[in-house]
Amino acid sequence: MQLTGAEIVIRCLQEENVEYVFGYPGGSVLYIYDELFKQDKFKHVLVRHEQAAVHAADAYSRSSNKIGVCLVTSGPGVTNAVTGIATAYMDSSPIVIISGQVPTAYIGQDAFQECDTVGITRPCVKHNFLVKDVRDLALTLKKAFYIAKTGRPGPVLVDIPKDVSNQKCEFEYPKTVTMRSYNPVVKGHSGQIKKAVQMLLAAKRPMIYAGGGVILSDAAERLVKLVRRLGYPVTNTLMGLGGYPGTDKQCLGMLGMHGTYEANMAMQHCDVLVAVGARFDDRVIGNTVDFAEVSRKIIHIDIDPASISKRVKVDVPIVGNLPDVLDEMQKILEASAGVPDAKALAAWWKQIDEWRGKESLKYKQGKDIIMPQYVIEKLYEVTGGDAFITSDVGQHQMFAAQYYKFDKPRRWINSGGLGTMGVGLPYAMGTRFANPKAAVACVTGEGSIQMCIQELSTCKQFRLPIKIINLNNGYLGMVRQWQQMFHGNRYAGSYVDALPDFVKLAEAYGHVGMKIERPADVEPALREAFSTKHKNDLVFMDFLTDQTANVYPMVAAGKGLSEMILAEEL
Repeated sequence: MQLTGAEIVIRCLQEENVEYVFGYPGGSVLYIYDELFKQDKFKHVLVRHEQAAVHAADAYSRSSNKIGVCLVTSGPGVTNAVTGIATAYMDSSPIVIISGQVPTAYIGQDAFQECDTVGITRPCVKHNFLVKDVRDLALTLKKAFYIAKTGRPGPVLVDIPKDVSNQKCEFEYPKTVTMRSYNPVVKGHSGQIKKAVQMLLAAKRPMIYAGGGVILSDAAERLVKLVRRLGYPVTNTLMGLGGYPGTDKQCLGMLGMHGTYEANMAMQHCDVLVAVGARFDDRVIGNTVDFAEVSRKIIHIDIDPASISKRVKVDVPIVGNLPDVLDEMQKILEASAGVPDAKALAAWWKQIDEWRGKESLKYKQGKDIIMPQYVIEKLYEVTGGDAFITSDVGQHQMFAAQYYKFDKPRRWINSGGLGTMGVGLPYAMGTRFANPKAAVACVTGEGSIQMCIQELSTCKQFRLPIKIINLNNGYLGMVRQWQQMFHGNRYAGSYVDALPDFVKLAEAYGHVGMKIERPADVEPALREAFSTKHKNDLVFMDFLTDQTANVYPMVAAGKGLSEMILAEEL
């Protein structure tokens, strides 16, 4: 059966059971869009900016464990998408980006809307392809989906010249694909796993440190089973929130730059540390020299061998798929006669409870000014802790991570590695498409929301009843906090003194707007927004919050976990 390249793209997406393609048309992808128009097996979501297409596909993937797909045109279409691609790459999100390219004969000729897509995206994709022969197209797309999902997940880009999308060839979609140069390890080394279990059982001050890999590999249930069996304390990274229930007594909360005092102190003073799908990044352990001052044995489990001993030298490296490794650890524990040292563990928990006594997340909510922490706590109460929460990047992101207790995986969608402002709204869009019956809330700030605010138009077109919680303090809050603490209160470029009326702006896009100025109105506003009255409405809640509120605890850049700044010390 002879099909055009455009028809082949559509058939490949159908074979992969794609539900949504997020995209924006342009000249080099018009053949593909024409074929997309003719079919009804999956839907196209027209965004208002290519960056939002990638963010939406990213969130769709993260909140559903499916592969997100986006389609953009050549030149500025793909350069607009690069921020989204880099964001997905840093957070290991499996997405496939299909980009148009100028005809093959024009490549390298500075043609209209031409750019070196493969060269530009190479540093921020797991892999990319330029398809110059229509006969290679089906196999290339099969490889793209396979590479994106297996091993350490990540974005894969397929660049298709316009003439290739119009050429014809026989079509056959491969059922499987093998690549000699790409064979990710799945099973961990049995000897290393046995050694890790022995080390764990011998620990006096154990600690389990769980990252985003737990979420991405669907290993949360296995992690919970292991942690509860051992009775050990556990902490989640920003990207790992929900990988272990945040309300569980064994959970010490988030660790790192804005982590809890108890989580950071336990990380610093444990004698055996198990890192599960985490990478010891700078926002988690701070200064590596400070971290190394306390002697501890480290077990590191990760699908990506390049992540092991990258920043911190480990004692027992285990390369493998987390569910497989955790299953084997369980079997060894069940067959073992060994048990944790109950006396030592009780003493360790006593020390941890003393650290908990610091109440490092406490704050004061008065009668006059809304504290941002209070809004998040009320959001948690109103949604029963069961909503999907997306966030932009800044203070509001940290407040959401600290005060919304995630008990389930894939409920917290934010940009951790790249720290991309503007992701919150398109993330909420992708999450809602993946979970059409769920409550979806976007926690944002007045700076971040304006970076992709045009997507309010997409939300209107597709009737997405997202609830936007705008923590509006009139500043680029995290920038202001750092300028206050480290730059002598010189607020260079951090004050946003030309803000729009967000209520009117939301209404102009056809949505519901609310302005909330008093603490007493916070909970009623949230309850109204999530009520059946606004079941089908996007509600934009503009909360005017304390301009001086800072995020604490805090580990300053370049400092170690033992050098935390607590609010009570200021």
